Amino acid sequence: MSEVELPERESMDYDVVIVGGGPAGLAAAIRLKQLDEALSVVVVEKGSEIGAHILSGAVIDPIGLDRLFPDWRDDPDRPLKTPVTDDRFYLLGPAGGVQLPNALMPPLMSNHGNYTGSLGNVCRWLAGKAEALGVEIYPGFAAAEVLYGDDGAVLGIATGDMGIGRDGEITDRFTRGMELRGRYTLFAEGARGSLTKQLIARFKLDKDREPQKYGIGLKELWQLAPDRHQPGLVQHSFGWPLDNATGGGSFLYHLEDGLAVVGFVVHLNYTNPYVSPFEEFQRFKTHPMIRPTLMGGKRLSYGARAITEGGYQSVPKLTFPGGALIGCAAGFVNVPRIKGSHNAVLSGMLAAEHLATALAEGRSHDELASYEAAWRSSDIGRDLWKVRNAKPLWSKLGTYAGIALGGLDMWANTLLGFSPFGTLKHGKPDSATLKPATEARKIAYPKPDGVVSFDRLSSVFLSNTNHEEDQPVHLKVRDMALQKASELGVFAGPSARYCPAGVYEWVEEGGGPGGEPRYVINAQNCVHCKTCDIKDPNQNIDWVTPEGGGGPNYPNM
Repeated sequence: MSEVELPERESMDYDVVIVGGGPAGLAAAIRLKQLDEALSVVVVEKGSEIGAHILSGAVIDPIGLDRLFPDWRDDPDRPLKTPVTDDRFYLLGPAGGVQLPNALMPPLMSNHGNYTGSLGNVCRWLAGKAEALGVEIYPGFAAAEVLYGDDGAVLGIATGDMGIGRDGEITDRFTRGMELRGRYTLFAEGARGSLTKQLIARFKLDKDREPQKYGIGLKELWQLAPDRHQPGLVQHSFGWPLDNATGGGSFLYHLEDGLAVVGFVVHLNYTNPYVSPFEEFQRFKTHPMIRPTLMGGKRLSYGARAITEGGYQSVPKLTFPGGALIGCAAGFVNVPRIKGSHNAVLSGMLAAEHLATALAEGRSHDELASYEAAWRSSDIGRDLWKVRNAKPLWSKLGTYAGIALGGLDMWANTLLGFSPFGTLKHGKPDSATLKPATEARKIAYPKPDGVVSFDRLSSVFLSNTNHEEDQPVHLKVRDMALQKASELGVFAGPSARYCPAGVYEWVEEGGGPGGEPRYVINAQNCVHCKTCDIKDPNQNIDWVTPEGGGGPNYPNM
């Protein structure tokens, strides 16, 4: 940007500023107002509306909603109406599968008492409840900068400037961002939040913790043929199409109104740079135990999102002067259960309760040490403690042995209160697990059939993704020479495969100077999954917020 003197930002003061309008942020806002209606609370959300960027399976454990609104089931507009009635687990091979007896599953894996539904719609419902309590909610405003005081404490956030052109110059639609200052600021950005990443580095919140681990979850919403729909049926599977060394699994949930969601998760510690999570998902849907359910149906929406998978031993320190992390920003997903929204709500409530006490004492901008001290002995900590070894066992031993021993470990934790393995370590971050392409097997993926399997671009179209074209690219490559020498030269360009939206391409024909391959970034396709920020082998790609309101607009996801 040219040296132009920018106008001063306008500033607004609140008791609490919350970054992110997902289940954690909204639960925190609601709980604060339940405890003290006089508190001023604001929620900023980068999506164009609440729920626009929310993507989850989802089978939802209602423990959080039960505590936040004990009578939520009596609300005629409640967002969850379909209880789980049939819970199945499958091991898939190329031509068939085996249903695992539910009796073998640790009790915590049971989904009875849970609900299928759209987490985006849960958030829309929570937003209505929050606004009725007096919470201010501003969708379409991306928190782009953390504000710090002279003593280093967090003072709030600034939303991003709008109207900066792709060349970095100010356009005639320029609008300065706003400063939202709070006595405390909660960060509920979800997995791999851009500001959360900065806070973890600045305050060394990951010191003495295991590296955070991630998966990428891909999901489609389908309208099923009436004779294929079974409301309340929940299926999970592992095995084919992934090999034993590549972790992941699938889900197929039947919702209300003839709807179903089908999804696939690939753990991002995979080693083969030729793996394409998107293609594995499309291939999965052709399986003879999956395809018949989708036949005669219509695909309505598509999306993808990173998932925190490190669990108990990877949760960073949650507090720092002036603020705290909640929800998936803190890494509270229970990986074997494929659930995090219940812990997101619980963590938002827990943080709010400690915040309310601090505010009542007249405190501000200090560290909420009591919240950090409380989570491990809470329901969140107990939930994650029992499954802490499932992910490392899977990673170290492969799918079959890892899942078997992980199941035994969960039984030991449930029945005996301890694990024979203690607490295992994760080891490498996901960015460090790829093998050089010369040591890996290429994978020939089948062409999509247009019936149950599809290409990337038609899928991105269904995500309703939109970005203002004339804005700076929000995917920052720090060193393009390194990207060419290593990401392409050593690892054969895995970004073109791990991105589920066709953002990255290495273009050979008519490429750069002298016919050199050219790195093309189709930022307008980005569905904000954050996989590139996580998996790039050199940590050379930095995901930052685009203009507020940009990105996917997920309906019923």
